[in-house]
Amino acid sequence: MRYDGFRKRLVDAVLNTPGETPGALRRAVLEHGSIPPALAGYVDTVRCHAYKVTDADVAALGRSGQSDDSIFEITVAAAVGAALYRLDRGMAALRGEEPD
Repeated sequence: MRYDGFRKRLVDAVLNTPGETPGALRRAVLEHGSIPPALAGYVDTVRCHAYKVTDADVAALGRSGQSDDSIFEITVAAAVGAALYRLDRGMAALRGEEPD
């Protein structure tokens, strides 16, 4: 793909730069893997309906023990994962491939 280098640097930044959230969790969120149930609803909302995320959603994560930095990192990983998934599906459609 034309922008593979940019994509790799983006994913590397999300997954491998120092952060408060463990890299394994960020990877699971980005790659639509297995994540803790306490985060599943929020991550699903970010992935599928980001416009529906509310201050109350973020506050609930904070009350459950997530720091602001952790919430930010999880949000970014979910958003980037959703964007890359959509990009991959769009490119597959342009190639005439059937959806999953």
